[in-house]
Amino acid sequence: MLLCISYLSLTGLTAFILGRLLPKQWFRGDLFPYRSFAFEKRGTIYNRLHIKVWQSKVPDMSRILPDLMPGKRLSADYREQLPRMVQETCIAELTHFVLCLTGLYCMKLWRGMGGFILSILNLLGNAVFIIIQRYNRPRLMCLQKSAARKHCLEEISCAF
Repeated sequence: MLLCISYLSLTGLTAFILGRLLPKQWFRGDLFPYRSFAFEKRGTIYNRLHIKVWQSKVPDMSRILPDLMPGKRLSADYREQLPRMVQETCIAELTHFVLCLTGLYCMKLWRGMGGFILSILNLLGNAVFIIIQRYNRPRLMCLQKSAARKHCLEEISCAF
């Protein structure tokens, strides 16, 4: 068990560092795999999971490490923040997807039911963050498109 927890901690730290180091221009919310799939209905499918209720209750690296991660709150100059925020959702999604995959190795490190359960918990825990990114990114992109058209923030009416 301790070996698995150490492994998951190390892979989490490594993925976080790589996410900070990768060139931001590699990440575009309008391209595969980050663009919304048709079944996601631009993120609204996640309303069935009551995401608005719980997404603010999960840990957020921008609150834990504010000097390393851009904040999630929009300020007065939100138009300039939006492209970076969209990129950050892509980076976070990739990071958590990689952690889902690498976490499956716990089944080899800890053979038996314990490794299986820890792998599933890791998978589900990271899936929560992937869902949050896939929910927020289309909303941010809609806001970005509206801001580009010089609409006021109060007038934005996306199909959400």
